[in-house]
Amino acid sequence: MTTRLPVTLPDIGDFSDVPIVEILIKPGDRIAVDDRLVTLESDKATMEVPSPVAGIVAEILVAVGDRVSAGTPLLTVDTSGEAAPQPSAALPQAPADPAPSAPPAAAPIPTSAPPQAPEASPAGPHATPSVRAYARELGVPLAAVAPSGPAGRILKEDVQGYIRGALAAPAAPPAPAAGIGAGLAAGLPAWPQVDPAKFGPVRREPLSRLQQLSGPNLARNWLTIPHVTNFDHADVTETEAFRRELNGASPAVKVTMTAFLMKAAAAALRAYPRFNAVLDGGDLILKDYVHVGFAADTPRGLVVPVVRDCDRKGIVAIAQEMAELAALARAGTLPGSAMQGGCFSVSSLGGVGGDGFTPIINAPEVAILGAAPARIAPVWDGALFQPRLILPLSLSWDHRVVDGVAAARFLAHVAGVLADIRRAAQ
Repeated sequence: MTTRLPVTLPDIGDFSDVPIVEILIKPGDRIAVDDRLVTLESDKATMEVPSPVAGIVAEILVAVGDRVSAGTPLLTVDTSGEAAPQPSAALPQAPADPAPSAPPAAAPIPTSAPPQAPEASPAGPHATPSVRAYARELGVPLAAVAPSGPAGRILKEDVQGYIRGALAAPAAPPAPAAGIGAGLAAGLPAWPQVDPAKFGPVRREPLSRLQQLSGPNLARNWLTIPHVTNFDHADVTETEAFRRELNGASPAVKVTMTAFLMKAAAAALRAYPRFNAVLDGGDLILKDYVHVGFAADTPRGLVVPVVRDCDRKGIVAIAQEMAELAALARAGTLPGSAMQGGCFSVSSLGGVGGDGFTPIINAPEVAILGAAPARIAPVWDGALFQPRLILPLSLSWDHRVVDGVAAARFLAHVAGVLADIRRAAQ
């Protein structure tokens, strides 16, 4: 006589609506008590569901990607000829993250059933939360990593192997300037092919050589760096007065607010060295020098000359060097070496206008500072509203290297130096 028993998901604690990432059995398999049936994966843990009964799998009632909670029917088991089923008291266990030198061994698979290749999971690749966090920190797409762990699980060594392979691979040739549609990658849809002339008169204007070169780099930086932007304000009332005083004393050198931004950024890089770094695979290379680049507008497009040892120079020296570099850039004679070695970049809208923007990080740097034009605003001093000159600031940063708390502190440090330039020496 055939006896079929339903197997449901036992109580899994505080977890509910958890996706199934693996089904470890198939109809016809003979299973024993505590054999693994399915694997669940939440954002915090991976759980393997054991069988409470012994018998032959009759029907599987779920699929990879289904979301289940306690009591969800998983399968039916034919227990004919088996001893009376004894429910197992074991609950799904969240296995500890495997150490790199000792990955966990897979549970024994019944000899009557060959191992089943893991199915593609709509919930994503199979990896423990710590491995997922490790991959996120390094910017590695788990879907591109070949798994070597039990049942198709991605291990930390697999992520490291992916990085080694990526670093060893030859650089991809640059996409042709006109081939926007053909150059898209990462599974994105093709660029829309539309003839604007069908809808009215048009004119064709070629991009400058500089724009043709910088465009693909900007697109790469925006697509590959997980950008986050923080915003803040600096009270630059006293700094503006000091700037005007400097310009009156040294009319040969025009000191701009950007020179103060450069000095403030250099001070913040010294105070928060993680922003003065380069991500190199699984390592962070921290720089002991402070070279700051600034966005310079030219007839051919933006370039980023670099002021070296910005933390060791005074405001007037920084302003003079910026003026010289910007003049070379506008004349088209700026040497390539003058745009290399930057640790951090500053982009200011100056007198152009606007309230703020989200600058794109200049890879391989990990952050960039933006500034909008300063405006007079009423600020409460505890007794009265006083007119103060307020400078809007924005900081775009690479989330693989720093976090929001560090970014907020960095930007607050910049604002503090701009409010009192004496802090640059601290």
